[in-house]
Amino acid sequence: MRKNVKKVWYELKEHAPFTALATGGAVFIVLFIHYGLKLTVSEDIFHLFHFSHIIVSAMVTTGLFYKYRKSLPTAILIGVLGAVLIGSLSDVIFPFLASTILGLEIHFHLPLIEESFFVLSFALLGASIGVATMVTKSPHFIHVFLSVFASLFYLMVFSSVFTLGYFLIAFFIVFIAVVIPCCLSDIVFPFLFIPSKKDR
Repeated sequence: MRKNVKKVWYELKEHAPFTALATGGAVFIVLFIHYGLKLTVSEDIFHLFHFSHIIVSAMVTTGLFYKYRKSLPTAILIGVLGAVLIGSLSDVIFPFLASTILGLEIHFHLPLIEESFFVLSFALLGASIGVATMVTKSPHFIHVFLSVFASLFYLMVFSSVFTLGYFLIAFFIVFIAVVIPCCLSDIVFPFLFIPSKKDR
């Protein structure tokens, strides 16, 4: 148990600098879009990044599990559950809760409930690709990138007020919302179902 905790802590520390850099870059890009180009981010943009995030998350989780355990139904199930549940945490629930705690007005919108068919379809697509390719490293980089933008766009689209100061708060909200769930989804979650200590 202690070794597992150390492993999780190690992974979090390894991913924290990259996640902070990706979050800072995403905030800068969105600031430019919002104030420089005077463009409005729509709900469709959030959905684009959220669904893409789910596909890549399912790829990584499924691919990692299937790499060690050649059980197709189990791998698909774990990949879909990991992508849908943890993806909802990072893109919606964490940003919503953090905003609420900080007293920011934000509307709760959970695609898993309101667009469940699309969410599950994209998760199945990602899981199928994960089984076929078993590629895990490159998609994890993309996974973090997509999650950062999905969380940030959720804050922009569903907040009643989004000022310059809100962007500074958004950086910390998005960082926490991404680094913990993404590590859990891609690394910790699939290994919970691999019983062999040697494989772990």
